[in-house]
Amino acid sequence: MKLVSLAVNGRHSVGVVDDEEIADVGAVLGGDLKSLLAADGLARTRDAVSQAARIPLADAVLLPVIPNPGKIFCVGHNYETHRQETGRDKTEHPSIFVRFADSQIGHGAPLLLPAVSTMFDYEGELAVVIGQGGRAIPAERALEHVAGYSCYNDASVRDWQWHTRQFTPGKNFPGTGAFGPWLVTADEIPDPSLLSVTTRVNGRVMQSQPTADMIFPIPTIIAYLSQFTALSTGDVIVTGTPGGVGAKRQPPVWLQVGDLVEVDIPQVGLLTNPVQAEKRGQG
Repeated sequence: MKLVSLAVNGRHSVGVVDDEEIADVGAVLGGDLKSLLAADGLARTRDAVSQAARIPLADAVLLPVIPNPGKIFCVGHNYETHRQETGRDKTEHPSIFVRFADSQIGHGAPLLLPAVSTMFDYEGELAVVIGQGGRAIPAERALEHVAGYSCYNDASVRDWQWHTRQFTPGKNFPGTGAFGPWLVTADEIPDPSLLSVTTRVNGRVMQSQPTADMIFPIPTIIAYLSQFTALSTGDVIVTGTPGGVGAKRQPPVWLQVGDLVEVDIPQVGLLTNPVQAEKRGQG
């Protein structure tokens, strides 16, 4: 099942993608996608499809898959190709940083090139959404806690990211975390290590790598995170980007106004966002 968060006539809702239409199940069930996941409402969601009004998918205003996550964890340098191109040392533990929920946008919305930056970069990634929360989750049981998967563009404001060794400033500008287009439920993807992540800018392939090449696979990441904090329903884990980022190309390739960025994960979805200039006070 493909689930979306969307805006309908001024309200936020939840939808089920059905071919080229969205069934507005939020109008039947109420709540948002996170609350449905928390209430183990997927069965009720399926039942509500037949009662729901239909919206053409092409006309829908899609929001970030989880607009209101309690936590967004991002994993740095989790593909060997990206670790090597950045010159980072090998580590025994995943490199974790956080992104704020209000930096996110949905499929089709513009990535905002910050007014104070000239080094705006793409990072195509696989996102994991937690269904069943927990603490100290063993790796062998970790996938049981996953609600589903989506595409993410963890776009980076490199000049601000490089102010220090801490990533936070460069990862939290408004309109820089693209998340969508939908959540594919975990029952449709029993093994996320069999996927692949491709990023294109204006149709040119910039990144392409199988998820099997992650240094720390998804179960390991979930187990690690849940040791130091309790994972909750709707939490998002952005699992790392392959090699090929714009910053490490010769010459560097920075996103420009008018560019179109696509994150393509077959079996999951195609996330597409144009690049626009940030306006002062926007976001």
